[in-house]
Amino acid sequence: MSNFEQFHFDFYQSNYTIEDQEEGCNSYDSDKNFCESRKSQTEKKQRAGAAFVPPDMLPSPQSYTGQILQPAYSPDIPSQLGYADGFDEEPPLLEELGINFEHIWQKTLTVLNPMKPADGSIMNETDLTGPMVFCLALGATLLMAGKVHFGYVYGMSAIGCLAMHALLNLMSVSGVSHGCVASVLGYCLLPMVILSSSAVVFSLQGIPGTVLALFIIGWCSLSASKIFTSALAMEGQQLLIAYPCALLYGLFALLTVF
Repeated sequence: MSNFEQFHFDFYQSNYTIEDQEEGCNSYDSDKNFCESRKSQTEKKQRAGAAFVPPDMLPSPQSYTGQILQPAYSPDIPSQLGYADGFDEEPPLLEELGINFEHIWQKTLTVLNPMKPADGSIMNETDLTGPMVFCLALGATLLMAGKVHFGYVYGMSAIGCLAMHALLNLMSVSGVSHGCVASVLGYCLLPMVILSSSAVVFSLQGIPGTVLALFIIGWCSLSASKIFTSALAMEGQQLLIAYPCALLYGLFALLTVF
């Protein structure tokens, strides 16, 4: 049994190589054609074996210069997420939420000055930050006067926005969105907040209060109609738009006075 294992070991452990064969061919002056044919066959096999190796498996000529757990940086490979430049290029949080204080201030000044021309590009935005603040302010001032009318304020605002949206789409060529109508009507509610604030100080049930309420209604309706005509390019139709706006703001005035 030991002889068989020794024979098995001697059979596989051989030092014979192709180079030895080539040296043997050269040393013993054997047939040169036979040696050259064996060389050509060996080279063809090596080339054929290399042809089937995919290019990804071939060793890269570049050497690895990185450390453990720290891969080498290659400027040719761009970053996948771009964290270096992403945070600098991101817009501010308030701008992503649609809150622009400069536009809010410009719209507020446009409402407070009915004779000032309105910027249609700014007024055509669906900004609801100012309207929500003015609705809360109107409800809060009515509460200070002893009137809990938050539900009436939001209910009439929603119904008025839907009615004005339908009316403006019938009158204008380009049409208008619900957000734009709600934004304009909400911003023009600011003079009504002034009326409700004055109701906290003195009673509006009388001739002075009625005159002040009519003045505020005209102020709100004039500002709203001016903004709608500039945003929707409806020149010559301001009085037609001011009439339904006056009816809507008249309801808010009735809540404030009575």
